Amino acid sequence: MQTAPSMKELAPKDRIIVPLDVGDLGIAKELVRELAPHVGAFKIGYQLGYGAGWQAAAHLVRSHGGQLFVDGKFDDIPNTVAEGARQVARFDPQLITVHASAGVAAMRAAVAASNPTTDVLAVTVLTSIGAQECAAIFGASPEEVVVRFAVLAAQAEVAGIVCSPQELDVLAQAGSSHPQLAALARVTPGVRPSWACANDQKRVMTPAEAISKGATYLVVGRPITSPPPEIGTPSAAAIAIGKEITAALGAH
Repeated sequence: MQTAPSMKELAPKDRIIVPLDVGDLGIAKELVRELAPHVGAFKIGYQLGYGAGWQAAAHLVRSHGGQLFVDGKFDDIPNTVAEGARQVARFDPQLITVHASAGVAAMRAAVAASNPTTDVLAVTVLTSIGAQECAAIFGASPEEVVVRFAVLAAQAEVAGIVCSPQELDVLAQAGSSHPQLAALARVTPGVRPSWACANDQKRVMTPAEAISKGATYLVVGRPITSPPPEIGTPSAAAIAIGKEITAALGAH
């Protein structure tokens, strides 16, 4: 397992991951073209992957010099997860995802089937799930479940986890009992600048708050791709978030 990048190793813009949550390749192309100089990576999920084709979407990002995050969220038996990861490896992604709930063997299978340059991330509790629903699904609070899944992810030797920024504090506290957690990168969706609305995210935090609590990468979607009029263009939104990250790193 690789050690998570230190707070000083990544440039502020490289900490920003933008989801290409559109179904049209033309719209995605305009976003990639505008944002590539201002963000670290682009995340391809179900909408663009199934709407335009995973290979076409990956080629689009690569052709503009962007880092690729394939968010397949594999959740199946180990052999099936391995085959999925092996197919995705053809796109040479920087990051891919597997659900921690698939188990240690499935996560290990994803790592073994991926490229050496690809980091596998374990998805813990989706940021759209609140405390009551989390208890109904997993039998515990988001904080408890995220720590539990993070320990399994460390055992599987993945590179990092995907969690809400609201679990960053409890992960840091859990490090005293589980020192192996320190090696995990923290990738946090549910990041919303103070000038953006929460949309369907339930467990959110501002970019500065998330960075100050130990987030490695921030996944920021609609605040960048559809910013409010007072912010302006997607590139202006990305630049504003980059400045917020810079200030948080300086304070840190």
